[in-house]
Amino acid sequence: MVYKLIRLNFGRSPTHFGETGIGLEQTSERIRSDALFSAWISAYARLFPGDIETLLDQCQTANPPFRLSSTFVYRRSLDKPDQFIDYLPKPIQHPAGYPSTSERELKITKTYKKIHYLPLKIWQRWYQGTGFSNEDYDALVAYGDDPDNKINELGKAGAFDYSSAFKRYKLPKVAIDRTTRATNFYHTGLNQFDWSPDNQPERKDGVTNLAGLYFLVDFRTADEALKNKLMAALHLLGEDGIGGERSSGAGRFELLPEEPLSSLWKTVLNPKLTSDTVHHSLISLYWENPVPDVMLGDATCYILIERGGWIASPFSGRQLRRKKVHMFAEGSVFTGKPDGKLADVTPAQFKKHHIYRSGIALSLAVQP
Repeated sequence: MVYKLIRLNFGRSPTHFGETGIGLEQTSERIRSDALFSAWISAYARLFPGDIETLLDQCQTANPPFRLSSTFVYRRSLDKPDQFIDYLPKPIQHPAGYPSTSERELKITKTYKKIHYLPLKIWQRWYQGTGFSNEDYDALVAYGDDPDNKINELGKAGAFDYSSAFKRYKLPKVAIDRTTRATNFYHTGLNQFDWSPDNQPERKDGVTNLAGLYFLVDFRTADEALKNKLMAALHLLGEDGIGGERSSGAGRFELLPEEPLSSLWKTVLNPKLTSDTVHHSLISLYWENPVPDVMLGDATCYILIERGGWIASPFSGRQLRRKKVHMFAEGSVFTGKPDGKLADVTPAQFKKHHIYRSGIALSLAVQP
């Protein structure tokens, strides 16, 4: 296994990542692994049309050539701009040391539930290290009483500053009927990741990115040619844009220079856990039918989400809805290591080729 961490710099380009049922006016700040996989593979098919069937066949084997995480938010540290704070989804299960008495738990329940993503440093300590501490408890109580109180370890690590990495706004638009010329006014929700002006001549867009999205790729192939082709396709995807509202300039990105994994990331990816049993927390979506019994122990806790949408195929000639499928969401915890497969979501009336949605899983080991 060779892990690569890829950071996306959106610069001044906004993003629109839709979710099932939330409408055009709402948008998620990140894109999930199945949508990232589809966009990446579509770009690959445009660059290397003769190789796409071979790649998809490899992805349907027990050992696919690569596994993707979903994208997650990163932002630059305010104290050390050359360092990043990476956020990971908080697992559904409570960390070791979490209050076991209802009286103590009640004081932090509301604040704890509001935290959906944790800085990597805190995530590793809670779920792979010493666990939830009394200092963490006091920090949550203090933040619940006063949201400006961030002088403790959780506050300094950025546990309460996730939403400061981006801003949401609504863009007014007008749709004009092609036949009657009737107009329809509506809004589209967009995200803007934090950036600052920069007059350095080598920066063509004139800005320094302060936040963006990152994801992990677990390459399980020694085929360097395939890796190079995939990275070329990712650069093409950055020029085209990812997500919705691309015709309005949304979703365009550049890749930040590749960096070696930090010692903290290496620990997270290959932890030395003290317990005899190990659980696995998803950092991607996961689909498999049927789900192996070993995955569904008594300690399993999960969230299911519906994945739908429209197909984007040069052969369709019209908009078609792909079949809906339910997948396990990021943060779900299993007693076994999930593998996952590609889900065939081809519409019944579409015969040109198969349409797939990736349920290939990527997970991290955590303490039970």
